[in-house]
Amino acid sequence: MDDVSSENDVKDPRLQQLVEGIVRLAAGELNTRMTPSERRDDIDAVITGVNLLAEELEYICSDLEQRVADRTAMLRRTQAELEQMAKTDDLTGLANRTLLHERIEEAILASANSGRAPAVLVLDLDSFKPINDTLGHGAGDVVLVEVAKRIRSAVRAADTVARLGGDEFAVVIAEATEEEILQIAHRVSEQLQGSVRVGTETVWAMASIGVCIGTPGYPAEALMRDADIAMDQAKAQGRNNVQLFHPDMLVAIRERSRITAELRTAIAGGQLALHYQPVVELASGRAIGIEALLRWQHPVRGIIMPDSFIRIAEETGLILELGRWVLHEGVAQIRRWNETAPDLTEFRFHINLSAAELLRSDLLQDVRDTLDRHQVAPWRLVLEITETVLMSRGTAEEQVLGGLRDLGVGLQIDDFGTGYSPISYLRALPTDTVQVDHSLILDIGSDPQQQKFVAAILQLISSAGLKAIVEGTGTNPRHLAQCQYD
Repeated sequence: MDDVSSENDVKDPRLQQLVEGIVRLAAGELNTRMTPSERRDDIDAVITGVNLLAEELEYICSDLEQRVADRTAMLRRTQAELEQMAKTDDLTGLANRTLLHERIEEAILASANSGRAPAVLVLDLDSFKPINDTLGHGAGDVVLVEVAKRIRSAVRAADTVARLGGDEFAVVIAEATEEEILQIAHRVSEQLQGSVRVGTETVWAMASIGVCIGTPGYPAEALMRDADIAMDQAKAQGRNNVQLFHPDMLVAIRERSRITAELRTAIAGGQLALHYQPVVELASGRAIGIEALLRWQHPVRGIIMPDSFIRIAEETGLILELGRWVLHEGVAQIRRWNETAPDLTEFRFHINLSAAELLRSDLLQDVRDTLDRHQVAPWRLVLEITETVLMSRGTAEEQVLGGLRDLGVGLQIDDFGTGYSPISYLRALPTDTVQVDHSLILDIGSDPQQQKFVAAILQLISSAGLKAIVEGTGTNPRHLAQCQYD
């Protein structure tokens, strides 16, 4: 009987069901369940145990899957936030340069259907540096945040506003006509006309705006470049205005680059020269000084006047090299005159000094060393500084000017009458001579009122304890003498 019972157990279909169930569970079918029989014997106990294990495994797996799904969603959100942070300006919340380029590319692709390529506006604040310098970077941040709000309020919801860095912003405008684009640009400009309150201070944050309207196939890099060129043109046109890019501007930029490269060669290649004009004492007719005038002797174009290259030199920093050359050559010329023309030993030598040179850290030492090297007395050198530079000087410039005066070098206000400084400031300026701009004496020979006006200016200069030099009196010294002595 035992053999018969054992044979029946082997043939029990529940064992086959149990094996198949376990195989399915092992294959990952955790919802597999087996039905116990009514015998309630050991095999049914195993089936029940396997079912309970399957339920536990299914729960654990489901919970794990949910955790993985939650963690994956969290990682995706974090990644999206990081990507957003990587494409957003921390201070203003605007798009940054990376996102701006993406939006330009998207707008270019979208324009394939509409035929309207996007436009780009580039804005640069006109007077931001003085705000940072005088009120601090915290105040500057307040201004930048306010500027961002005003720009956003002036553009459409579909437009992208970005901060490129510092005080430079940009706007991408898609699907708009030229008229609409220019209207947006002018709205932005108008929004920036109002003052900005920073604590107890009131400042202004107007901008020069360049606009480039694309055409089909216009690359994103070219849009940004040409809008930036137009912005530079807006700066050159007096700031606080809107300029639309024109291909002629690109020609001008290339010409500027060419002049810059050639000017570097001119400095190193001996193409610079000093011309001189006399400074004459009207009362005696005696020449008491010489003013150095810089000329560029171009090998192809001949003599080039400073008006054609000084501004470029200032923008590129080459003005510092030009200034060094003029100082060294001018003082060397004084030494040569001392040796060849002893009767000129009382002459004072006048040299123009730019605003950038006043900030040159080695200026004072360079002047001292150059005078010593050529054995020229400091009083014989007169540095001419524009009225505007003297009025806006900071602590660093004050220290340099004070050092030059202590050294014995003469200081002169150049082109007086072209700036906006109050006459009362004459007594406070660290100079001993004032050069009155020639524009003030243009009609002096035919206009009696102009003679009285010039006479009043000369009297004020004299009352401030300063000497006056009037530029461009070669054709009418008699009228100027009347102004001075009547």
